Amino acid sequence: MFANFDFDVIARSLRYLFFDGMTFTLILTALATAGGIVFGTMLALMRLSGFPLLAVPATGYVNLMRSVPLVLMIFWFYFLVPYIGQWLTGAERPIQVGYFTSSLVAFTLFEAAYFCEIMRAGIQSISRGQLAAAQALGMSYPQTMGYIVLPQAFRNMLPVLLTQTIILFQDTSLVYVLSITDFLGAASKVAQRDGRLVEMYLFAAVVYFVISFAASQGVRALSHRTAIIR
Repeated sequence: MFANFDFDVIARSLRYLFFDGMTFTLILTALATAGGIVFGTMLALMRLSGFPLLAVPATGYVNLMRSVPLVLMIFWFYFLVPYIGQWLTGAERPIQVGYFTSSLVAFTLFEAAYFCEIMRAGIQSISRGQLAAAQALGMSYPQTMGYIVLPQAFRNMLPVLLTQTIILFQDTSLVYVLSITDFLGAASKVAQRDGRLVEMYLFAAVVYFVISFAASQGVRALSHRTAIIR
């Protein structure tokens, strides 16, 4: 099977694969994670607020995003975001936002639904006695959440948040369907150009495995460490 395996095509493409493809993948992962955690935390607070005007839309949003395939959301936002920009700015034509912006919006809004459920579990894991103590001290709801609940919730859920980030890193390969040059897209272009599909797709699989496995081991070590602290 590997008698005609061409390692040279991989060596020649390393710079393109990592400096162009992997750079895009990592930037998209980092920004989508940050945005997803911020928006997801807001959704979690809305779901736990007890006010139907906040809880019902947040619940509907989470259920919608978790019920629709991610690849469909990527296509949807890729074609929808320019028209949203046109509507917001009042322009005569759809705004050209670019593939990176549309992909970032899609991943951020999609992953926020999953980060929301993670943060909701983290907030609910905090003892209600701490909330009562904060209220007895005269702290407001934002102060209680900002100084007491959310810091502990983030610490408790940090391994799960990082695990979801690893999943997001793997899911970014779906932008390949838009012909975007992420790591998988770069590998595919080299494969099609040089006619070396086996070499490039196998190499891409190995890279994704190594990075994801190493990150998973780091999350496991962090999980054990935080468990000892608690």
